[in-house]
Amino acid sequence: MSERTEISTSDAPQNDNPYSQGRRVGDHLYVSGFGPVDPESGEELEGDIEAQTTRVLENVRGVVEEAGGSMDDVVKVTVYLTDLEAYDRMNEAYAAAFSEPLPTRVCVEVSRLPGDVVVEMDAIAYLG
Repeated sequence: MSERTEISTSDAPQNDNPYSQGRRVGDHLYVSGFGPVDPESGEELEGDIEAQTTRVLENVRGVVEEAGGSMDDVVKVTVYLTDLEAYDRMNEAYAAAFSEPLPTRVCVEVSRLPGDVVVEMDAIAYLG
């Protein structure tokens, strides 16, 4: 059985909910969903979808880097948006976080996210 390690970093939001920021299982890293929350203040970032998407991906990056990887190691992302009208604008900010080959992805519209944020993402990275 592969070793399972909890990944925790101050470069992503902390919380008191019952889940890990990330779990490494062998060469795979599973990153919990993050909204646009500043890890230092714990406050939700206000602003447009581009700024919020950038903050979300910085949170994901913090966990991936804590596990010894980089955004180039991300192989799968799930994007949750409360309004698909923001899809194209989210994509502009999203594309800036990754290089080729891009991770696989699914994007879904949801009725609501914790804290009433407008975007959240989780990710899987391969660190082999």
